[in-house]
Amino acid sequence: MNRRNSGFTLIELMITVVIIAILVAIAYPSYTRYIARSNRTAAQSYLMDLAQREQQYLLDARTYADDATIKAVDGVPANVAAQYQIEVKPAAPTTTFEIWATPLSGSIQAANNEPILKIYNTGEKIPADKWN
Repeated sequence: MNRRNSGFTLIELMITVVIIAILVAIAYPSYTRYIARSNRTAAQSYLMDLAQREQQYLLDARTYADDATIKAVDGVPANVAAQYQIEVKPAAPTTTFEIWATPLSGSIQAANNEPILKIYNTGEKIPADKWN
């Protein structure tokens, strides 16, 4: 009746695995929401930067710049380009602009149903509840 305490039983290991699986099941969705929120903030920052560049271009050229001209300065940051498609849409008379950040399919943003982010020359930001 002498028992050796040299290891774990199979039941103890299974209980440990189940506890870890429960913790991961709870933590992973929270982690992906955090990453999506972080990516959205980076995209918003870039959209604000583009809007500021558009306003500066308007002061210099008396018209808004098109997509290629305004994004050519530094290019889209890698972390934003991996999650969003950025489009600058000047309207016909180029007295207005819209900048859109559309989540790429297959990205964390699309998986978390993140909305299309928009900013207009008037400063209006869509959807307002998603902007920090």
